[in-house]
Amino acid sequence: MILQRLLSGDFPRSRVLALALLAIVAALALAPFLFPGARAMNVAATVCVFVVLVASYDLLLGYTGIVSFAHTMFYGIGAYGVGLSLHSVGPTWGAVFMGLTIALMLSLALALVIGLFSLRVKAIFYAMITLAVASAFAILASQLSDFTGGEDGRTFGVPELLRPGFRLIEAEVFGTAINGKLITYYLVFFSALALFLLLLRVVNSPFGRVLQAIRENDFRAEALGYRTVVYRTLANCLSAVVATLAGALMALWLRYAGPQTTLAFTIMMDILLIVVIGGMGTLYGAVIGSALFILAQNYLQALMKQASDGLVAVPLLANLLHPDRWLLWLGVLFVLSVYFFPTGIVGKLRNASRKPL
Repeated sequence: MILQRLLSGDFPRSRVLALALLAIVAALALAPFLFPGARAMNVAATVCVFVVLVASYDLLLGYTGIVSFAHTMFYGIGAYGVGLSLHSVGPTWGAVFMGLTIALMLSLALALVIGLFSLRVKAIFYAMITLAVASAFAILASQLSDFTGGEDGRTFGVPELLRPGFRLIEAEVFGTAINGKLITYYLVFFSALALFLLLLRVVNSPFGRVLQAIRENDFRAEALGYRTVVYRTLANCLSAVVATLAGALMALWLRYAGPQTTLAFTIMMDILLIVVIGGMGTLYGAVIGSALFILAQNYLQALMKQASDGLVAVPLLANLLHPDRWLLWLGVLFVLSVYFFPTGIVGKLRNASRKPL
């Protein structure tokens, strides 16, 4: 009963998927103890943030049928809001909440304006409008160097509780120091978990079902009495708010806010790839896709180096697996995943579980 309420009645509907999700959540929950080291914790924290970021975008693309390229803008607003506030005011919780409040208000205002004035046009024109707005915002962040730090971004301090030098207890637990970095990681993890469960509740509510009806046939939804522009605008605003919170979490983790970490168009492309790999219209796809993609980004190059070193006797294979070609193989893996999993990994697993033995 408790699990049903937490998941809003939306179970994985596949044993393999359920085991994969359980393994990912357990690995993320215990990452500081299972995978010691700064790099492993950074990868785990990035996965947590991207699960929320991708799930919030899937609310637009997968559940409402809205193609937007402005998602990284809201992500950047959250990071810059918290980062600039901490940089200007000082490393206090008051500065965190002030920056987050301003960022949320700005994101809501922009999402509302974009939604009201742009969602009445056709999908391709809306996508182009959001791309133009996001590009203008990225250029603005780079040009206002006195305020934003320009291309270099801003580094800042965080409240004492979140600093690596802070120790909650002196003794180590399973060989891991209970310090500010660990507290920051669990702040990111539990915040991401809460936001994901909130989105799961939204898409399984009557509001979420209307969004799916609009995705399938907006004319029929309009004929049934639903004001599609209002619902699309609300979905746009909710997605923007969650993306802003994801950006704030990333800024607190990195203690840095810059255009390359939050506003780059490559991040938008990564989000799209993860949605397609995991499966559109399935929030669980954000978990599977984010975990696979971030792991590949961080460890594929190292694995290829080991394989290349081990195949020195076979020059052709060693050359093909050279670590400098990791992006090529990442692209190959993406093409293969789309070919073998046209409905995404989650969709494929759910369809397989329905087939009779």
